[in-house]
This record gives sequence, structure tokens and C-alpha cells, in this order.
Amino acid sequence: MKADENNFVNLIRQGREEGIRYVIETYGGLLKSVVRKRLSPWPDRMEECMNDIFLGIWRNIDRFDEEKGSFAGWAAGAARLEAIDMLRRIKRQPQTVSLEDVEIPREDPAFEELAEQELSREAEEILACLQPKDQELFRRIFLEEEEPETAGDALGISRDNVYVRLFRGKRKIRSKFQERKRA
Repeated sequence: MKADENNFVNLIRQGREEGIRYVIETYGGLLKSVVRKRLSPWPDRMEECMNDIFLGIWRNIDRFDEEKGSFAGWAAGAARLEAIDMLRRIKRQPQTVSLEDVEIPREDPAFEELAEQELSREAEEILACLQPKDQELFRRIFLEEEEPETAGDALGISRDNVYVRLFRGKRKIRSKFQERKRA
């Protein structure tokens, strides 16, 4: 039996696929526009929601009453409720993003160079209160991130003396900048 406007509801009630195919072909656009209104930020979820709507119509066709309103209105209401339910499920799920999908913005090379120069100038200003050998020790350990022992070996300073120089240098830098704050 071919489904049409007069018999598709009865076909669905009888469990015949022709009825639901007619709904998909005839009312699919209307239902999709209802879903799109709520789920446009999640296009991958729209098809799942549409499938849920058609399954809901199939299972709940007995709730449709021709005397209370049109099928289009009833189906659109069901679509709206299903889209809202899908939206709630989406909001409850933790949002994860694949690292492959994340685009890391690249810094402007000119900006990076300018920032590097500014940091270098500030570091030189901070280290200016130290003796030249201590300045080199601080550069190697804190700017170039060398291990203290490695930096000490390169400068001919014993391990214990490296830590003493670092302690005294930090104290000297702190006192210099505390004086600056007071002034």
C-alpha cells in the first residue's frame, strides 16, 4: 500500500515502514529546521537528533490525536522537545578537543625578537650589581638553564662556591630592588 496524506498515520500505527518513509520525505525539512534552530553549533549531532525524532514518532504515534491538531504541529513539537533533550545531553558531556584539531597561533617573529631583547635588557639591568664572574654564573644557571655544577665547572668554581655565590648574589639583587621600591 502506498502512503499518502490520508493514510500514513494508520500505516505507522500498523508498523509499516511506508508510513515513516512518507513522514521523512514530507515532513523531514520542517523537522530539520526545528532541530537546526537549536543545534546549529553542533551539526554532527543534528543527524542523530533527527534519527531520534523519527524513532520517537514511530514509537509514539498512538499519542497523536487528529482532533487536537495537525500532524505537522505534533511532529514539530516532538522535534523541538527532542532537540532540547539533545542540547541538555551535549551540555552535560565534558568537552574534549583533539590536539590535532587545536591550531596553536604562531607569534610574530618581530614581536618575539622585541620581547627577547626587552627580557635581555631587564636581565642585564638586574645582573649589573654583581661581579662579572657572578653575572656569568647567573646567566648560565637562570637564563640558559644549565645545572649549577655544570656552570661552575665551566667557570672553574667549586660546587660549594657556586651555591654560596648564588645565595649572596640573590641577596644582593633583592636588596638593590628593595631600595628601588622605597625610592
